[in-house]
Amino acid sequence: MDVLDLARTQFALTGSLHFLFVVLTLGLAPLVAIMHTRWARTGQPLHERMTRFWGQIYVINYALGIVTGLVMEFQFGLAWSGLTDYAGDVFGAPLAMETLLAFFLESTFLGLWIFGWGRLPKWAHVACIWAVTLTAYASAFFIMVANSFLQNPAGAVADGERLRLADFGALLTNKALTFSFPHVIGAGLFTGGMVLVGASAYRLWRRAEETEFFGRSLRTGVLAAALGIMVTVAFGYAQFGGVAEGKFGSGNVPASVALGFMIEIGQLLALVVLFVMLPLIRVLPRARWAHPVLMLMTPLPFILAILGWMAREIGRQPWMIWERLTVADAMTPGLTAGMVTTSLIGFTAVLGLLAVVDYVLIARAIRRGPQAPDLGAAAESTPSPALTY
Repeated sequence: MDVLDLARTQFALTGSLHFLFVVLTLGLAPLVAIMHTRWARTGQPLHERMTRFWGQIYVINYALGIVTGLVMEFQFGLAWSGLTDYAGDVFGAPLAMETLLAFFLESTFLGLWIFGWGRLPKWAHVACIWAVTLTAYASAFFIMVANSFLQNPAGAVADGERLRLADFGALLTNKALTFSFPHVIGAGLFTGGMVLVGASAYRLWRRAEETEFFGRSLRTGVLAAALGIMVTVAFGYAQFGGVAEGKFGSGNVPASVALGFMIEIGQLLALVVLFVMLPLIRVLPRARWAHPVLMLMTPLPFILAILGWMAREIGRQPWMIWERLTVADAMTPGLTAGMVTTSLIGFTAVLGLLAVVDYVLIARAIRRGPQAPDLGAAAESTPSPALTY
């Protein structure tokens, strides 16, 4: 491959690996927040155990996913300085807001939630995990603002050889953003729900003692997956107007293949979730024949997420910014094939290792079960009478 193809491959691999973490974070955050709210409201030990167990899995995924996001940011300066030089005044604004207003706040509230067990008043503690959820969604929103600008450069005007932000409101109400952001949120909720379903099915299939715990978790996952797949499919089809306008996968064979696979697998999964799993929601925890099938379905949302991202990005080729800047012009001048190949191997090895470690740690936590999770263990050993639930 030439330098341009190597740089595109590098960003595609790092972006796909990063999105595997992101889509699970977006799905698990609201589910953990709902579990924590139930615990604070009812005081039932079952809800506490569910909050701590699934919250620990969320924290594992979040912690390891941070590094992959940092690599994404570095590449804009290292490999795509032409983009930042031409449109940095516009493209950089939502990225800066994502970092300052969303990511930093999200990390702060997550730290308060992790270390606030037994120390914060219970509703303040609940508010922390809801703040984590809202800031995670805000982070996704600003990222999609930046990506939608590449699809449709709204709010920007040419000023000499650069783009200048002329209408920030137009940037936030970009028609390429209106349907894509809910689509991503729905995909995250669907993924988080299916992880709950697959992990619970595994424990129930292994005849674990915590049948009530994982039965409730499985039913919660089915409800979340059903809501998520409905939102994903609805807003996915709503984006087909971009295809008709020639702004999405028009005449691009790889994008069309990715889009076709995504649609077929997504439609099949939607039918299974809505017309099989949802009607049998009370039966599934006891249906051992269904548990292996549910386990096999767990990776499919991740595959769909990557196919959807590929279709969206490849479909814009050869443009980096639609009809304003080509991918070739966006690349940093002076890069050699050897330089990009070295960084490609390094980034892929590190991010691939992080992904493997992430899923190994999650699988180990699931196999261990909800007995004595690490999350909240310090508060359990030294409870504070004034702040306990």
